[in-house]
Amino acid sequence: MSDTKQFKLPDVGEGLTEAEIVSWKVKPGDTVKVNDIVVEIETAKSLVELPVPFAGTVADLLVGEGETVAVGTPIIAVSTGAAPAKEKQPAKGEQPAADGQPDVAPPVDSPPEEGAVEPGLIGGPAPGGRTSVLVGYGPRTTEAKRRPRKAVPTEASPATAQQGVQTAFSTDADHRTPEVSVEEAQPAMPPSNSDPPADRGSEVRVLAKPPVRKLAKDLGVDLRDVQASGDGGIVTRSDVEAYAGGDRTPARVEHARGNETRVPVKGVRKMTAQAMVASAFTAPHVTEWVTLNATRTVRLVERLKQHRDFRDVKVSPLLIVAMAVCLAARNTPEVNATWDEEAQEIVLKRDVNLGIAAATPRGLVVPNVKGADRLSLVELAQALGELTATARAGRTQPAEMAGGTITITNVGVFGVDSGTPIINPGESAILAMGAISRRPWVVGNRVRPRWVTTLALSFDHRIVDGAQGSRYLADVAAIVEDPAQALLH
Repeated sequence: MSDTKQFKLPDVGEGLTEAEIVSWKVKPGDTVKVNDIVVEIETAKSLVELPVPFAGTVADLLVGEGETVAVGTPIIAVSTGAAPAKEKQPAKGEQPAADGQPDVAPPVDSPPEEGAVEPGLIGGPAPGGRTSVLVGYGPRTTEAKRRPRKAVPTEASPATAQQGVQTAFSTDADHRTPEVSVEEAQPAMPPSNSDPPADRGSEVRVLAKPPVRKLAKDLGVDLRDVQASGDGGIVTRSDVEAYAGGDRTPARVEHARGNETRVPVKGVRKMTAQAMVASAFTAPHVTEWVTLNATRTVRLVERLKQHRDFRDVKVSPLLIVAMAVCLAARNTPEVNATWDEEAQEIVLKRDVNLGIAAATPRGLVVPNVKGADRLSLVELAQALGELTATARAGRTQPAEMAGGTITITNVGVFGVDSGTPIINPGESAILAMGAISRRPWVVGNRVRPRWVTTLALSFDHRIVDGAQGSRYLADVAAIVEDPAQALLH
C-alpha cells in the first residue's frame, strides 16, 4: 500500500524559527530520490537548498513560493511505495468477509511513524519551543501559535472544486486554508468610471494562491483585471508581475503608497537589523581611528600577484589587513573574546575566526574563516576568495556565519575613507578598512605622494579598555605600514 509522507521544514542551524519558500525545484507528479534537492529557502541568514529525506512521487506542494512558514511546518507531500491495491473481487467459491466489505486494510488518516526521520536530521522533529539565536547572544524562546481556520466558502464554483489537491495554502504555520474569493483576500477597490458596478459584483471569483494575492495587494493590482495563465484558470505570480509591468523577486517586493515606496524587511535584512540594534544597545562601543601610509602594503600586493603560489587566488590589500588583524590579536587577546552576561565573565577565544562583512542583494552577511590565525598567507587568500564568492552568490550557510570572533568590514571598496562600525553580536571588536588612495604625505622634510588609508576600530568597552584597544590598533597599523613587522609577531 502506498504511503504519503510529509517533509517538514527543518531547523537548518542556529536555532532559526522560520524561513521563506523561495523556489520549488519539483512539481506534483515528479519522481524524487533520497537527498534530491526539492526546494530553495531563505532563512534569516542565507539561501539554503533542502534535500528530501525519502524517495517517491511528489503528491503535493503544501506551501507556495513567497510564503514564510515556521520550522516544523509540512511543506511537501511525497507518495512512497506501490500504488494502493484495487478492491479484490472474490474468486469463484471464495466467500466475502463477514461484514460484507472487501478484506483489505482500512485507510490510514495520517502517515505511519515507520520510516520517520530522526530528531536533529533534516526533516526530523525539533524540540518543543523554538529558539531564535543571534550569533554570540543567549537564546530567546518563542512558540509558533496556530491561528483559527478561516471559514470555507459555502458556494464553490466548478473551477474551484476542480482544483482538488491544488488548493492554495495560507502562510500560517501548521495548517492550510482553502481558496477564498478575492473580496476576502484583499480590501474592496472602488470601480473605475469605465467599469459598471455590476461588473465588479461579489460573485466574481479569482483563483490565486495566497502569496500571489499578497503580491497583487502590495502592487495595487486588482486580480480581476489580470489574465490568468495557470492551469485551471489560476493567476500566477508572473501574471501579476506582467500586468504591473515590474520585475520583482520574492526577496524584494516594493509597493508604492502615494508618494512613498515601502520595502518589506525580512530574511537576512531583518536579522541584520535585529542584530545591529541588539549590539548597539548592549555593548558600549568605543571607536578609534588611525591614518597611515600603506605604500609598502600596496607594493607587496603587486609582488604577490606575480608570485607563482598566488596566481590562482585573488590578492588585495584586504589580505594583508586580515593577516595583521590575526597577528596583532596575539598581543591583545581581549579583542578576540566575548562577554558572558550570565556568568559575568570575559571568554578569551583560542582561535581567530575572522569574519568578513559582505554586502549581498539580500542584505549584509558576515561569514567567517575558521582558525584564520593558523593559516599561511596563501591559505588565507584562498579562504577569503571562497568566502566572498559564496557570499556574493547568496549561498553562505548558517554554519559559516556562526562562531565568529572578530570582524573586518571593508568600506573602502565603495570609496569611503572609513566609518564607525557596529560590533558583530557576540564579538568584542570590528575593524573598518577605508579606501586606499594617493594622497600627499610628509616623508622626511618633503611632501610626497603616497598610498594612504584610514583604519577604524570599534570595541566593546566592557572587554577591551582604552589602552588595549589603542595598542591593538597600533599593532595592526604597524603591519599595514610595513608588512615586515609581521615577523615580530
